[in-house]
Amino acid sequence: MLRAALLIAVIALPMAAEAQTYRCVGKDGKKYYGATVPVQCLGQPVEQLNSQGLVTKRFDAAASAAEREKKAADEEDRKKREAVSKEEGRRNRALLATYTSDKDIEQARARALKDNEAAVKDIEQRVAGLKKRLGELKKESDANSGKGTPPAKLASDISSVEFDIKTQEGLLGTKKKEVDLINARYNDDKKRFHELTKGGK
Repeated sequence: MLRAALLIAVIALPMAAEAQTYRCVGKDGKKYYGATVPVQCLGQPVEQLNSQGLVTKRFDAAASAAEREKKAADEEDRKKREAVSKEEGRRNRALLATYTSDKDIEQARARALKDNEAAVKDIEQRVAGLKKRLGELKKESDANSGKGTPPAKLASDISSVEFDIKTQEGLLGTKKKEVDLINARYNDDKKRFHELTKGGK
């Protein structure tokens, strides 16, 4: 019996040596202990105690939270860089699939500028037509001015045409500004094409 008891005691020694407890002071000022971190310790500094009750490790809750936030921020930054890199790779592949030489790029630029010029002329013609129509409506309004209040429909038509003129003139201004954007885009395409092909063809 004595030998069996000694054997059990020897086996239990490593288990006792490995026993550990967690301790903290909760938000209510009380001390809490547990084989695992007590719920009351969440968000608070925690001490890890060995079987003799000595502190073997301390966990700073604020530092742990800061580390988690930094890790999350680093991961988000990595994902953003990866997304940018993927998009750049996609754009580069599309560029090389679209052009085979500087000549291709210049031909595409010329087509884009020609399309823009055609759109500008079309809008200018619409504006000219609307202004002509506005002039006719105003003459009609002037002719009716001596006969009392002009018809409500005439006033409505004048207001509608004036609105259309402003809309088309705004669109015209936008289209004219697109010339610079078109040139900038194809200049960028040519630069990237040279970088990817080491000088182009």
